[in-house]
Amino acid sequence: MATVTVLEEHSIIRMVRCYWISLFLAFSCFLGVLHASVGDADPSYRSCLNDCEITGCVGEICFPHCNFSSDGASVDGPWYLQEPQYLRWKQWDCHSDCKYHCMVNREKDRAASGYEPVKYHGKWPFKRVFGIQEPASVAFSALNLAMHFHGWLSFFILLHYKLPVKSDKKPYYDYAGLWHLYGLLALNSWFWSTVFHSRDVELTEKLDYFSAIALLGYSLIVAILRSFNVRLEAARVMVSAPLLALVTTHILYLNNYKLDYGWNMKVCVAMGVAQLLIWAIWCGVSGHPSRWKLWFVIVTGALAMLLEIYDFPPYEGFVDAHAAWHATTIPLTYLWWSFIKDDAEFRTSILLNKVK
Repeated sequence: MATVTVLEEHSIIRMVRCYWISLFLAFSCFLGVLHASVGDADPSYRSCLNDCEITGCVGEICFPHCNFSSDGASVDGPWYLQEPQYLRWKQWDCHSDCKYHCMVNREKDRAASGYEPVKYHGKWPFKRVFGIQEPASVAFSALNLAMHFHGWLSFFILLHYKLPVKSDKKPYYDYAGLWHLYGLLALNSWFWSTVFHSRDVELTEKLDYFSAIALLGYSLIVAILRSFNVRLEAARVMVSAPLLALVTTHILYLNNYKLDYGWNMKVCVAMGVAQLLIWAIWCGVSGHPSRWKLWFVIVTGALAMLLEIYDFPPYEGFVDAHAAWHATTIPLTYLWWSFIKDDAEFRTSILLNKVK
């Protein structure tokens, strides 16, 4: 009986192992399907892409740079016949143009058959305008950049030319330096957002992602320092150092180990929600005269973030959920800098009354 029991136990163990191995393999295949885009697996699209890379043409459209190798040398001619430098810099190579025009042709056929747009290589089928990959997102990112520049410049003028200053020409507002650095990080972030949506390559993608992470991390630091009224330099360093270390480690991880989009989204959402909660609590307990502006930015900004969750295909090939989110942040940016300027005036008046 003991022998039979042992044999039964070994049999059960083998069955369990086989079950888990089979489950793991099935789950791995399922993950592969999840990460692929529907358009990538379309036989018509793949056939068009293969033919284009051989012939250099999609229908009646042909690409002269398909006659050049990746280093710009002519395929059918001597080494001194090379693609012009200004064409090589734009990086719209043969493969990229083949993917784009095959996608456009396939989407025309799908639309004629009554089908909705699908993603190709992880992106919706956007229409190019003058070689710009996502024209609506580029326009809205540029407007955000302009709005931040206007807000930061008007804040600078307010501090140094309209409000009273100390005897050493420094402003009374004790958060001026923090907001100046915030303005520079915001300008940098929206600049690279504009570039990235113009042309998605590895370098522009990383610069856009890392700039956004740096801005989010620093925004969280400013939210903590301002809401808790931290004015001592030593205390500011103690609060900022751990968060700076976290943001730096996260950027180094993405750049040197793995550009994990899912993990990056979790970190960014966590930092964004944390600062929204901090500002919301501060609005609830403070008697700031302009807190209604901050309330509007918090509530509307939180609702606008739903556009990042509710993803939809681009309308007329231009405006998708991400572009719409960029559009909503334009008026919020104006109101946000308006609150910062009001805060500078409010704090300056309080400090002047204390001096008197």
